[in-house]
Amino acid sequence: MASDDTAARGRGRPPKVLLDAPIIVDAALALCDEHGAEALTVRKLAARLGVDPSALYRHVADKDELHLLLADRLFAEVLESFEPTPGDWRATLRDLAVGSRDTALRHPAAAVVATYRTTRRPAEMRIVEHILTAFAEAGCDPEQSALLHRVYGDFTLAWSGMDAAFATLDPAAQAGDEAAWTRDYVAVDPSSHPAIARTSAHMATMTGERVFRAALEVLLDGLEARTGRTGRTGQGGPAGRSGRPG
Repeated sequence: MASDDTAARGRGRPPKVLLDAPIIVDAALALCDEHGAEALTVRKLAARLGVDPSALYRHVADKDELHLLLADRLFAEVLESFEPTPGDWRATLRDLAVGSRDTALRHPAAAVVATYRTTRRPAEMRIVEHILTAFAEAGCDPEQSALLHRVYGDFTLAWSGMDAAFATLDPAAQAGDEAAWTRDYVAVDPSSHPAIARTSAHMATMTGERVFRAALEVLLDGLEARTGRTGRTGQGGPAGRSGRPG
């Protein structure tokens, strides 16, 4: 049995913190959610976990790797509520894009850091597999699938990152931008800006969600035109038609 002195020394030590990459990334995500992307430093992350900063480097090589792991953590969250729609490539891509934006808006600070990165990690690979499978169902050959995957993926990530960045603005700045459509544009001089004057009442009704959904459908329409097939497999153009761009 340990001596009384040994036991006393043991009771005086803080409990050992068990670390691994997922624990570190979850803490990084929580830090961003609570205090913004600027709070994501090795020192603050180590303090949150109750460890010396040097302990983090046994699991994460550097801050860049932390950003890549954080991006893949967001991709994993997208996949938690996503299921592809067999035989309906358009529905699959729509649901994946909506889920990606929803995740970015739940974690806007982390999304600003992460949405433009290519992680090369498991969750991203799974998402890319879903996207390429959807385009294969649409009749695309491998070359066209590769191109349209980038068109669709970059659109989704860019829009998600843009909306996330807006969500991180000071509330007063957000309110000022949103009020522009109901105040500044409505009050424009029709003699100098007749098109705005004709349209301003409708511009004031556009929400971010409505605009995103409309833009996504425009994108899907364009992808459908490229592939020559409608959303459901077997409808639209002839089987096997690739719609390959010239």
